[in-house]
Amino acid sequence: MDSGEYSPKNEAGCSEKINEVSPLKCAFAIFDADFFNDTKIAEIEKSATELNIPISRANRKLVASINGGLHDPPYLVFNPEWGNEQVQSRSKRFSYPSLSGIQRPESEEDIAFMTVLELGELIKTKQITSEELTRIFLHRLKRYNHVLEAVVTYTEELAYKQAKEADEMLARGIYLGPLHGIPYGLKDIISVPQYKTTWGSRTFKDQVLDIEASVYKKLKSAGAVLVAKLATGSLAYSDIWFGGRTRNPWNIKKYSKGSSSGSAASTSAGMVPFAIGSETCGSITSPAARCGVTALRPTFGAVGRTGVMSISESLDKIGPFCRSAADCSIILDAILGKDPDDPSSKDISLDDPFSVDITNLTVGYLDDAEMEVVRILESKGVKMVPFKLNYTVNHVQGILNFTMDVDMLAHFDEWQRTGEDDFYEAQDQWPVELRRARVIPAVDYVQAQRARGKLIREIRESFTVDAFIGNATDPEKVCIGNLVGMPVLIVPTGFTQISNPPPDGSRRRTTITTGIYAPPNHDHVALALAMAYQSVTEHHRQRPPIDDLGPNDVIVDSISTRGYQSSQTIP
Repeated sequence: MDSGEYSPKNEAGCSEKINEVSPLKCAFAIFDADFFNDTKIAEIEKSATELNIPISRANRKLVASINGGLHDPPYLVFNPEWGNEQVQSRSKRFSYPSLSGIQRPESEEDIAFMTVLELGELIKTKQITSEELTRIFLHRLKRYNHVLEAVVTYTEELAYKQAKEADEMLARGIYLGPLHGIPYGLKDIISVPQYKTTWGSRTFKDQVLDIEASVYKKLKSAGAVLVAKLATGSLAYSDIWFGGRTRNPWNIKKYSKGSSSGSAASTSAGMVPFAIGSETCGSITSPAARCGVTALRPTFGAVGRTGVMSISESLDKIGPFCRSAADCSIILDAILGKDPDDPSSKDISLDDPFSVDITNLTVGYLDDAEMEVVRILESKGVKMVPFKLNYTVNHVQGILNFTMDVDMLAHFDEWQRTGEDDFYEAQDQWPVELRRARVIPAVDYVQAQRARGKLIREIRESFTVDAFIGNATDPEKVCIGNLVGMPVLIVPTGFTQISNPPPDGSRRRTTITTGIYAPPNHDHVALALAMAYQSVTEHHRQRPPIDDLGPNDVIVDSISTRGYQSSQTIP
């Protein structure tokens, strides 16, 4: 624990106890630096005491007294662009398809599972109001949160205020676009003034940040209506948070797996039409695949992160969870672009995914690709070829862990020093990783970034297709994709029976998904290919069996699975 201002006297006791340098020499072994002789070790101890420690303490006092990485971002900015590619500034928005003949369903259940485009048409044609939609989705959030544990905070007062404003604007002839009046949820590492931003942690569960996150600001400008702050694994790690553990709507005996768990589960269960999550290493891809929703991890830097808890400035990305690739395109269009307070963000000009001619594309498929996707895209005129990424870097997960853990510790230095990590929800997660990060030497962190650069160059040279199809949750590809900064779209492709079902069967299912990967700044290619696939399939339109698991399927897990009442909510 940092006890205050540095004084050489504070170190005197330590120095006096070290009558020999051999204990220090042993300590150097954990840095893989036990090659110094005794004279050099004594010299290091003296100079570190006199120089390094005062500088370190001065830096901590200046920029590290507040946890979360919301302020004072480093100006060592990761650039995912390949070679001399010139990225044009954005000049126009996407051209959305026009839907005609959309009629309001009689059932609120059917309304809840409509796409953003379909709901937007209902609002535009005044078949439903934003206030009605807000009521429907708040009701569903409260009804199913009892079992899914996916909601941290209902933003009910704000939601009805924003919905009323959307309806009044439409009455005056002002239509903001397809997100006008559409409810949605935010992962609870994204700050909204006057509401708690808990980061999923009991340490911060009462935290209110007077910061309007960039992504929230953009969605508000597009007319979207915030109905809830959704569960995140504690400090954006896994699916365990201070209020429980978020479950998978397709199999409520299992969990959502990944820190954007609330965003994935809520979208899957029809509790929101779309949600915003984040990824550093698998937190979009993993819960999207587990919960069977379409989701986009965009190119690094495509979406600004001001007001979002930071793990790693060179890895963190913000992306949407939706019912379809078309919806992901709409959300990306609204949140894309330069954030003046995020040095890593940029104004990139993506081609319109609704206008991409996929017959001009060559798309590779890996050994683990879902072949239905390959066959359908080929039938639509895409040139499909067997493909393999070639690279020699054989420890990509280690590179990512060095990067992520050191960066995270910089943002939660005070948290660790004051012992607050002792109260963390899962002691085998961040506490262990960040203690280990404390002894990663700066030189080895830099070497990891050099190795990352070598990996990026090799992936760039190997990426000889316009996109490729492959498993979205394979750990190696998750690490590569995040280190390189490339986009991937997670696409539902089917279902299988759960393992060890009850004797008389169950309606619970295991989801099957695939990933469509594109080079950085080519998100539109992945989106266009996914839209082509989903135009002739129905996997993304299936509904999870939360209310009806089957007549003889009993989950003994202290949760009720049938006969929900709207009053069943967590405190």
